[in-house]
Amino acid sequence: MSLALSAPFAQAEPVIPEFGRGSSCVRDNGLFCWSWVQDNWSGTLQPALLEHIALTLIAVLIGSAIAFTLALAAHKRGWLATPVVVATGFLYTIPSLALFQLLVPITGLTRTTAEIALVSYTLLILFRNMLAGLSGVPAEVRDAAIGMGMTPRQLLWKVELPLALPAIVAGLRIATVTVISLATVAVFVINEGLGAPIYSALQQTFKTELIAAGALCVALALVADALLVLLQRALSPWTRTARS
Repeated sequence: MSLALSAPFAQAEPVIPEFGRGSSCVRDNGLFCWSWVQDNWSGTLQPALLEHIALTLIAVLIGSAIAFTLALAAHKRGWLATPVVVATGFLYTIPSLALFQLLVPITGLTRTTAEIALVSYTLLILFRNMLAGLSGVPAEVRDAAIGMGMTPRQLLWKVELPLALPAIVAGLRIATVTVISLATVAVFVINEGLGAPIYSALQQTFKTELIAAGALCVALALVADALLVLLQRALSPWTRTARS
């Protein structure tokens, strides 16, 4: 581990937990102290949660834009699919800490470093699902649309993308949950997101902070997944009709 990524370890001397203040639960380092959560929500947990949401949104939006562009190109030129899958697959297999290690000398201990790493982990998932969705549109549907006089742009936006939407949203769901999880590791680069209270709790062996921050991370993933499911249903009402 380089000096850059070992910063969180180097900055912190051996930590002696400060449990002398607060409720008896906090002083005894109980399993979960609701009073600590109430006292530290606005100052610690809420800011970390908002930072985590920002990290996730930026990574997923940028990753979606890049993957969609690549998927469209590969959809038109089939030979592009293999090299894109190989390149994005290589990025996906790099351990997160190793990728941060490679990026820090270039972009420093910045949010840019964290976002580049997070975006790279979305590309394979999003690209494969987007391409699978576009490729899965039946040929007879395309032929019928062309026979009706649709231009290539109209064919894409009015026929192919709506039919590919379930596969695309499935990729978005996986990529979003993946980024929410990996964003906790970004604490080794920037002191932002839910990884910060998790790391602090691990250093102090403070159970409440660890459980609260971890629970917020899990809850965020569940809520994001549910919202994407609702978005898919709103954008493709015909799928509900077909099931019923």
